Amino acid sequence: MTRVSVFSSPLLLGFDHIERVLDRVNKTTAEGYPPYNIEQTGEHRLRITVAVAGFAENDLNVTVEDNQLVIRGKQQVESNNRIYLHRGIAARQFTRSFVLAEGIEVRGAEIANGLLHVDLERPVPDSKVTQIEIKGGAKKVHAPKTIDVNPDT
Repeated sequence: MTRVSVFSSPLLLGFDHIERVLDRVNKTTAEGYPPYNIEQTGEHRLRITVAVAGFAENDLNVTVEDNQLVIRGKQQVESNNRIYLHRGIAARQFTRSFVLAEGIEVRGAEIANGLLHVDLERPVPDSKVTQIEIKGGAKKVHAPKTIDVNPDT
């Protein structure tokens, strides 16, 4: 069976990467460990907070791989022989991935009180309009001219 894509329209040229990102989002697991929050901290800023109680700073790894924020946690193996009567605190490794929109930048990460905070920002691009000259007959060919829409910047 062939899958029909919304992006197969001839009017949507160059959106192949968006389709790949959507496929990647659909493939992520629905596992709920560790729990996380995503909050807007400013007009162009976001914060992802992941509950990582029991993980030390050196047990965690935060990377950006192909527009995907990947947070990995792996606790060090305990060397002493503890005998648990009840073990309710998770001590397993995890990988939590977030697909980032084009242009989103990771500004930093910090751990405090069992929570890992990863700050993201989307820089505001300068709006520009490019006027393309139309060639006709014997007219001289000119290069495209860029007009700055925000002359104040």
